[in-house]
Amino acid sequence: MGAAGRDFHNFNMLYSDNPSCRVVAFTAAQIPFIEKRRFPGELAGPLYPKGIPIYPEKRLPRIIKEHSIDEVVFSYSDISHDDVMHKASMVIALNASFVLLGAAPTMLKATRPVISVCAVRTGCGKSGVSLFIANAVKKLGVTPVAIRHPMPYGELVRERVQRFSGLEDTKQAKCTIEELEEFEPFIKNGITVFAGIDYKEILKQAQKEAQVIIWDGGNNDLPFIKPDLEIVVVDPLRPGHEIKYHPGEANLIRADCVVINKANTADKADILKVRANIAGLNPKAGVVETSSVITVEGEISGKRVVAIEDGPTLTHGGMGYGAGVLAARMHGAILVQPRPFAVGTIKEALQKYPHLKNALPAMGYSRKQLKDLKDTINSIPADAALIATPADLSRIIKINKPCIRVRYGVKDAKRPGLAGIVKDFLKRFL
Repeated sequence: MGAAGRDFHNFNMLYSDNPSCRVVAFTAAQIPFIEKRRFPGELAGPLYPKGIPIYPEKRLPRIIKEHSIDEVVFSYSDISHDDVMHKASMVIALNASFVLLGAAPTMLKATRPVISVCAVRTGCGKSGVSLFIANAVKKLGVTPVAIRHPMPYGELVRERVQRFSGLEDTKQAKCTIEELEEFEPFIKNGITVFAGIDYKEILKQAQKEAQVIIWDGGNNDLPFIKPDLEIVVVDPLRPGHEIKYHPGEANLIRADCVVINKANTADKADILKVRANIAGLNPKAGVVETSSVITVEGEISGKRVVAIEDGPTLTHGGMGYGAGVLAARMHGAILVQPRPFAVGTIKEALQKYPHLKNALPAMGYSRKQLKDLKDTINSIPADAALIATPADLSRIIKINKPCIRVRYGVKDAKRPGLAGIVKDFLKRFL
């Protein structure tokens, strides 16, 4: 059971060369348009020359019955503990075992020092923290390379190993908005990013270029590479979520260092609640606070604006707002609600996520969805579009109104903070 990422990695690590098992299918959830594909034989290995079918998760009961399935291996992230166990109950009721794999069997061992950056939920600011760490490494004269959690939403054979060191690389790879949001900030800071499907080969290639590897996690998943320094980001704007989601809670328990991000915008009581949960689960972890710094590249006071935010954060991440909404409120802009103007697959997405009122998720998992996003933005009666996505959306689609970038970064709330932790780590390992 997966979402085009952890599922493929688990298969590669534990099942592709295992003659005692026969993998019948992958199921797909969370991400639109990733089902009805096939994990190709070129990637699946000699035991699966015809590849393995991928089905929507709703077909799981039927697959279990038709193939007399013995084990269902749960392999995706950012899902509540309740929902995990509801799925487990269904599987167990159909006489199959429900499997949750441990961290160690799915982790690769690097020959370079590894800093992993994971989170307890989507939208904690993990990517900003990863970039902060990469830049801190660079400032110390050390070469970082980022390895990103997989996002193989296109042609799987072409996406076995992906390397991005310039924006031209993303064009050639036909990256989706979701991929660009993760790759572009690193690229613009002169940091090479690897991603794909075959992380054994990805790690092998990345190690040739890196002095330090930074694992930039996806959702709230565990690292694919064994870390020497395990950093986990928590979000005080959602206190309590750090102990309610899988496998985010496991990340928190494993962490060497916990970063309380957005400390400058959170209530002190919520920060204290998060600190109490950290202390209850992992009292030995170091804890630092970072601020989320928002900058607006234009005048928006009194203007009607539509806030366009990071898609995964708003959708399965469960956030109702992001930096764009915060920027509008900080600078006296008037937010136009996008829901009445949404069309096609964007309208369907907003119906699926009723908590979204003032923000529009930047979703572009297919050409059709990208067009629907463009048509939705262009139909909204606003004076400007606030582009609060990590990638510059105005470079990807043609928007018929002025576009104002909203950027957000991470900085230490106190010194030596996270930068000091990185510096001490490099002293020990290099």
